Amino acid sequence: MSVWPALAATAVFVVAFVFIATEKINRVAVVLGAAGLMAVLGLVPGSHVFYEQHAGIDWDVIFLLLGMMIIVGVIKQTGVFEFLAIWAAQRSRGRPFRLMVLLMAITAALSPFLDNVTTVMLVAPITISVCRRLGVPAAPYLIAEVLASNIAGAATLIGDPPNIIIGSRAGLSFNDFLVHMAPVTLLMFLAFLVLARVMFRRSFVHHPERFEAVRDMDARAAITDPRMLVRCLVVLGLVMAGFMLHTVIHVDVAVVALLGAGLMVLVTRADTSAYLAEVEWPTLVFFTGLFVMVAGLTETGVIGLIGEWASDAVGDNFFTAATGLIFGSAVLGAFFDNIPYTATMAPIVENLVAGAPDPVTGEALWWSFALGADLGGNGTAVAASANIVVLGIAARAGEPISFWQFTRYGIITTVLTTVIAWGYVWLRYFAA
Repeated sequence: MSVWPALAATAVFVVAFVFIATEKINRVAVVLGAAGLMAVLGLVPGSHVFYEQHAGIDWDVIFLLLGMMIIVGVIKQTGVFEFLAIWAAQRSRGRPFRLMVLLMAITAALSPFLDNVTTVMLVAPITISVCRRLGVPAAPYLIAEVLASNIAGAATLIGDPPNIIIGSRAGLSFNDFLVHMAPVTLLMFLAFLVLARVMFRRSFVHHPERFEAVRDMDARAAITDPRMLVRCLVVLGLVMAGFMLHTVIHVDVAVVALLGAGLMVLVTRADTSAYLAEVEWPTLVFFTGLFVMVAGLTETGVIGLIGEWASDAVGDNFFTAATGLIFGSAVLGAFFDNIPYTATMAPIVENLVAGAPDPVTGEALWWSFALGADLGGNGTAVAASANIVVLGIAARAGEPISFWQFTRYGIITTVLTTVIAWGYVWLRYFAA
C-alpha cells in the first residue's frame, strides 16, 4: 500500500494548522482550502464524507450547534442576558476575581447537565455584557469559562460530546459516568479555580466608579418581554430534559435542539431576522471544513496507525495503557477536534479493552480515554467545539480572542488537570 496519501494528508493538515495558529489567513478560508485540496487529491472518502458520521462531517454536531444558536438568538430578544449581567455585577460587587469565580461556577454547574457547547453559548453573552458594564476585558473571563466548561462537562455522559461517543461504544450509562468521572471532575475544577487566580491575575483591574453605576440599577427592568421569556424558559426546560433523557427516549441531541428551536420560534413569534443574525455561520462552516480535514487523516490511515502503534507499545501493561490513553489523548486531542478524534480512536480502545484481564481494568481504560479526550479539549483554541464557538461569539461581539491568547492558558490548564486525572486513575483502579 502506498504511503503517499498518508504523507499528503498529514502535510495538508499540518500546514493548515500552522495557518490557523498564526492567524495569517482567516481560519474559515484555511479549512475550506485544506478540505478542498484533500478532496482534489483524493484523500477524503468521496461522497461518503457527507453521509458517514465517523468518516466525514458529523452533522449531529453541526445541527446541535445550529439549533442552540437559534434558541440563544430568540432568548436574547427578551433581555434576560442583560438582566443576568446586571445581577452578576451586583453579586460580585464589581470585584473581577469574584466575578470570574461566579461565572465559572455557573458554567461548571450547567455543563454536566447540558453539553458544554450549549452552556458556553448561554453564558458567553452574559459575560460580554457584564464585562462591558464593569469596564473590564471580556477575553480572560470567556477563556476561563470555556476551560471550566470542558473540565466540568467531563462529569457526565451528556456533558461533553466525546463522552456521548464513548458511552455509546462502551455501553456506559449516565450513572456510570457520574460515579466514576464526577469525583475527579470536582477535584480538577477546584484546582482550576486556584490556577485561574494566578493565570489571569493581571486582568483583575477593579473600577469602583463603574460598579457604582451598576449597583443601584434595577436588573428586572432589563427584561423587555416577560411573557416571551416565560415561554422561552419553558421550551428551554423541555430541551434540557430532552438532552438528559435522550438515551431513554432514543432521540439524538441534535434532533432535540432543532425541535426545541422550532418550537421556541413558533410559540414566541420571534423576529426571524434577529435570531438568524445570531447564528455563527462562520463557526458552522469552520466545523464542516475541519471534519473533512480529519476525514482525510482517517481515510488515509494516519490516525489508525497512531492508535495501532500505541496499542503495540503498551502490550499487556494496562496501567501503561491507561497512562498512554490519558496523556496521548490529551496531546492528540489538542490538535484534532476531540469529537472526530474520539470517534476515530474508540474502536482502537475497544480492542485494548477486549484484552483486559477483568471488567474493572477494561472500564479503567475507557475512563482514561474519556478523561484524556475531554481534557485535551482545553489544549488549543481548536481542540473542542466549545472553544471554537466562544471564539466566534467573542469575535462577533468585538472582543476577539487570538489562537495563542487562548492556547497559552489552555496548555497550562491541560497539563495540570491531566496530571490530576492520571493520579486519580492510578489510585482508584491500579494502586490496590
